[in-house]
Amino acid sequence: MSENTGALLIVQKYGGTSVGSIERIRNVARRCLATQRQGHRVVVIVSAMSGETNRLLGLAKQITEIPDERELDVIASTGEQVSVGLVALAIHAEGGKAVSLLGHQVRILTDSAFARARIQDIDARVIGAALDSGKIAVIAGFQGADKDGNITTLGRGGSDTSGVAIAAALKADACEIYTDVDGVYTADPNIVSTARKVDRISYEEMLELASLGAKVLQIRSVEFGMKYGVPIHVRSSFNDNEGTWVVPEEKDMESVMVSGVTATKDEAKITLHKIADAPGMQAKVFKPLADAGIVVDVIVQAYIQDGRTNLTFTLPAADLARAHDILVKQCTDIAAADQIKSESNLSKVSIVGVGMRSHAGVALKMFEILARENIHVHLISTSEIKISCVIEAKYAELAVRALHDGFELGKK
Repeated sequence: MSENTGALLIVQKYGGTSVGSIERIRNVARRCLATQRQGHRVVVIVSAMSGETNRLLGLAKQITEIPDERELDVIASTGEQVSVGLVALAIHAEGGKAVSLLGHQVRILTDSAFARARIQDIDARVIGAALDSGKIAVIAGFQGADKDGNITTLGRGGSDTSGVAIAAALKADACEIYTDVDGVYTADPNIVSTARKVDRISYEEMLELASLGAKVLQIRSVEFGMKYGVPIHVRSSFNDNEGTWVVPEEKDMESVMVSGVTATKDEAKITLHKIADAPGMQAKVFKPLADAGIVVDVIVQAYIQDGRTNLTFTLPAADLARAHDILVKQCTDIAAADQIKSESNLSKVSIVGVGMRSHAGVALKMFEILARENIHVHLISTSEIKISCVIEAKYAELAVRALHDGFELGKK
């Protein structure tokens, strides 16, 4: 830690839009230097320039329709390599000192699951040495290396995870996630004109919102923050406004019944009608889907009669045809093809808030609001701090607006 009074160790992460052009890269350099000149030690994690990762993956797809994932990671990781070099040069050009570091140079150790690797360990000594010499450490997000030295990438949004994980390894005072929005909102401002920026939100609430389609933060980055107690500050790279702090749950958060409303689109559901209500039946249905990497979400089982039950679950619409085909082929001993029905064009609308633990009647209010709009609820899923309803996709935005108004989320 610097000897300057009040000096902090701050990790800043900049997404693809924040480094999407040379002028924006210069803006990032100026922002980093402004923080350093306040007496703080600064570590910067950057993504590839916006659109660059897709361009690189597109090149690979032109070679072969199903590229080898190890080689894909070699290709995809170069986007961040360009970004860190440019940001370091921009800091030099502004009169500062910086050094660019790739994942394997920092020694971000991951497993060998190419394209979706998970961080196992970070050796912070290289970063510490750069900071001790008065430099800003500019680190490539989204990447690491496995024990054999292979380059790995962390999956979509992985730079968020890199940022929070490095902040945890360094025991940083804060991890600032710079993006193209001002922070976390009570709903998508593009859908709800009265959506309000939230000043502080708990890790648990942010995890739920991230898993339910809010694109502000990647889920694994929130998990890292929660596990290691890293305060995360989500803010805009285009202004100096205070953003949203993602922090451990605080007492006054419980007084707010609902913190946010969100909707996921492109949902689908499959129902196996009148299957035997017997032990192990669910495992027989979901094992072939899990083996195929298909993620299911809401699961509802309803007893019919005469030892028969209906088993319904939701899944991404993109996986519907494949899942239906798998069940028809591999579950013939459970259900005939005409017993397996599917439906697409669905959406899952959800309300989230730690205050639900201490407030009665939240679910009732949600159902009443949807009923007033004549919105039919197909399925319901709940947790301690979340209620989700599966509805027809065409009503998703109406439902979000109605719930936002009904729970008065536009009011401070």
